[in-house]
Amino acid sequence: MDWKSLREPTALDLPMTDPLPEKTAKYFGICEEKLGMVPNVLKAYAFDIEKLNAFTAMYNDLMLAESGLTKLEREMIAVVVSSVNRCWYCQVAHGQAVRELSGDPMLGEAMVMNFRAAPLDARQMAMLEFAEKLTESPAKMVAADRERLSAVGFSDRDIWDIASVAGFFNMTNRVAAATEMQPNDAYHGRSR
Repeated sequence: MDWKSLREPTALDLPMTDPLPEKTAKYFGICEEKLGMVPNVLKAYAFDIEKLNAFTAMYNDLMLAESGLTKLEREMIAVVVSSVNRCWYCQVAHGQAVRELSGDPMLGEAMVMNFRAAPLDARQMAMLEFAEKLTESPAKMVAADRERLSAVGFSDRDIWDIASVAGFFNMTNRVAAATEMQPNDAYHGRSR
């Protein structure tokens, strides 16, 4: 397994820890087995194993753990936030996840380009408009924004999760932009 590609994951000279600790190598092996690749974001963080572990723990908790939000809904939030921020890495990687989870390539493309053009229900639209506003103008969030989510069926815990996913991707988008993080080539052709 070659986790070091000719194309570096970022513009920074931060090589992966070599050798990788056994636990990290095992995790990368699972990624390779399940995804057919190690996502470049993981390679990028692998210069500092503690930072990689913190990143993956937060990602796994927000995106994969139990929640009132489906995995697809969480990926939709990731795409909307990343589209507002014009994060190349996350638009490509999470746009692909939307295509895969929804089984609808057109939905994945619409989410990346303009989520309002996608065939979304009122619940999804409210969720994504909340994530968009939180990304563009967090100081303007008011009780009415949360009330709109409650009105379409989101619990207080769901609202926390929507805000947490949006917040996480705002952070990762900024790191990706600052480091010129590149998406894996494999994302482009998948789930189409």
